[in-house]
Amino acid sequence: MKLLDILKFSEEYLKKYSFSKPRLESEKIISHVLNLERITLYAYFDMELNLEQKDKIKNYLKAMARNRLTFDELPKEEISLVEEKDCSSENRELLQKSIEYLNKNDVKDSKLDAEYIFAHVLKVKRTMLFMNLRKEITLKEKEEIKDLLYKRAKEKKPLQYLLGEWEFYGLPFKVDERVLIPRADTEILVEQCKFILNEIDNPKVLDIGTGSGAISVTLAKEIPSAMVLGADISTDALEVAVENRKINNVESNLKFIKSDIFSNIKDNDYDMIISNPPYIPKDEYEELMPEVKQHEPQGALTDNGDGYYFYKKISEESSKYLKDKGYLAFEVGYNQAHEVSQFMKKAGFEIIAIVNDYSGIERVVIGRKSGEEDVNKVS
Repeated sequence: MKLLDILKFSEEYLKKYSFSKPRLESEKIISHVLNLERITLYAYFDMELNLEQKDKIKNYLKAMARNRLTFDELPKEEISLVEEKDCSSENRELLQKSIEYLNKNDVKDSKLDAEYIFAHVLKVKRTMLFMNLRKEITLKEKEEIKDLLYKRAKEKKPLQYLLGEWEFYGLPFKVDERVLIPRADTEILVEQCKFILNEIDNPKVLDIGTGSGAISVTLAKEIPSAMVLGADISTDALEVAVENRKINNVESNLKFIKSDIFSNIKDNDYDMIISNPPYIPKDEYEELMPEVKQHEPQGALTDNGDGYYFYKKISEESSKYLKDKGYLAFEVGYNQAHEVSQFMKKAGFEIIAIVNDYSGIERVVIGRKSGEEDVNKVS
């Protein structure tokens, strides 16, 4: 497209928006983009414009129409936005190559992971990534992206640890190799517990094996009237949990304590005890994908036995720490719900609810200290 054609197009465009001097404004835009004196513009009427020049002219026209301002009245930030080099194509190509690199190294969600890594380095939300690919990615940013991609592909480090944070139940959580990564399955447990706790005035809750504090923090945030205590044997995990308590501003109704199950728990008037204990059997642990086995804390994943040790122990001792008709709620592994519910019944818990996750797998078991026995399966 030649200069004269661009001039005519620009003039007609500005006319549609009722600019009083569309020809003059068009000349100002084009002479600025081409770095020419306006008076000499027509000497180049046969000049072919490149794609970048045409894009700049179009962007100036849009900015003027959007703001209803003449070229001379455009604010500096609008001019800077137009003048900024558009690196969309180059950056999209870099992103695509990153996806292919992860895919070649057997990273399951290669597209999603690459997008999260780019968004993290560029300091934007993943959902806003493609709107922020115009800007040039600096050499430093490219090196950081390259480093994170290598760790994800070759070292099999989980994405959540690379980012240093992850969302759980819509809340931000710091995560690193001191704690288990919060998973969507555990949101089912939180949701079911919320239904019960919302019916209790000022509920008192104990979370055994709190880890990153995902359950404790979420319940404290969702139910401000609740008093929540998170317990864990790991000092490292508790340090992370304390940070997450601060991040989510629930310091007034959430405390943490170092405790080997109930060893340091003094109160006996809890309305609910919740636990997502280590439940992967030792033989299954050995077969876990490297992202999990090589990086997540072993003690948060397996009991080094049949996977039932903590369910038995917590079920047997919980009654001493619960009010009458208090609740005990567990997250359970695949095919464990029936066995865990039997432990709970044996320990005096009734009205067992077995709740399925979104994949139809029995994921949550809830029992009550006393009341009419009634086994329900909720899809």
